[in-house]
Order: sequence, then C-alpha cells, then structure tokens
Amino acid sequence: MAVRPVLRMGDPRLLQRSQPVVRFGTPELHELLRDMEDTMHALNGAGLAAPQIGVLLRVVIFGFSASPRYPDAQPVPYTVLINPLLEPLSDEMEDGWEGCLSVPGMRGEVPRYRRLRYRGFDASGQPIDRSVEGFHARVVQHECDHLDGILYPMRIRDLSRFGFTEELFPGQNVPDD
Repeated sequence: MAVRPVLRMGDPRLLQRSQPVVRFGTPELHELLRDMEDTMHALNGAGLAAPQIGVLLRVVIFGFSASPRYPDAQPVPYTVLINPLLEPLSDEMEDGWEGCLSVPGMRGEVPRYRRLRYRGFDASGQPIDRSVEGFHARVVQHECDHLDGILYPMRIRDLSRFGFTEELFPGQNVPDD
C-alpha cells in the first residue's frame, strides 16, 4: 500500500512500550502489515517493528531470502509476529554486528541469545511457536526490543564497537542502514 517514513533514534515514540493487538484479521491490521512490508522491502531491511513507523502496537515483521545489509546471513522465513513472547533456550550469548533503519548509517556489536523460542500470533490470530538460533534469533530479538522501547545501541557493552558504518568497515561494501 505505502512506504511509510521510519522514525529515527531521538524520536520519543521509539522509547515507549507498545500495546498488545486485541483484534486480529481486521482491515486496519492488514493495512498496517502491508505498509510495514512495503517499507521494509523499500529500505532493504531484515525486519521492521510497528513502532518504527509510529504505530505503538506489538507487531513485528522480519525475513529475507538474501539481505544486502547482512550478506553472510542465512535466509530467514518471512514472518508476521504479533504479541510476541521470547524465551531464551540457553544462557549462551553471541556478539554480532547490527544496524537499524531507525539508526541510519551506524552499526554496533550487540550481545544476543544464540538460541531462542518465540511465540505469538500471525495476522489471523493463528498461533506461532518456533525455536531458532543464530541470525534468525538475533533478528527476532532486535525487532521485539522495539516493542519495549529499546534500540540496539542501548544493548552495546563496548562503545568502541559502535560507530558509522563507513568508519567501522573502511573500504568494505557494507550497505548503509
């Protein structure tokens, strides 16, 4: 339907906790999901959370067959995840580079759980229950953080591992966020 503007770090709406979706299958929810998908694809994102386009609902989308932003990442199935619940499957953490459409031009090394179970609902209210690992788990955690008003720089432990993409990766073809 439409590519919507993405809020950038500094906008206070990105720091708010989102509200649960209470009605599934509505025209409004389907329009939101179409707009989110259009926006994510137009910007080559790996995922997008509703708060990033100014809608404070617990809705995220993610997935790609190949990502120019993360060329070494394994494919992640396209998923609509509503009212998610995350459960780490172990204490094992993994550091990895992340970017965000709401923090354009920057990257940071962020610790995330390596293995994760996520549950929630699709657009029709059908349950989703998956156990994942690696980059798939990272993407889910990153997007779901947005629902609680958390941006990835807030999770960085070592700020020497945070900066502008072209400065961190000089001479490398790392797409700008």
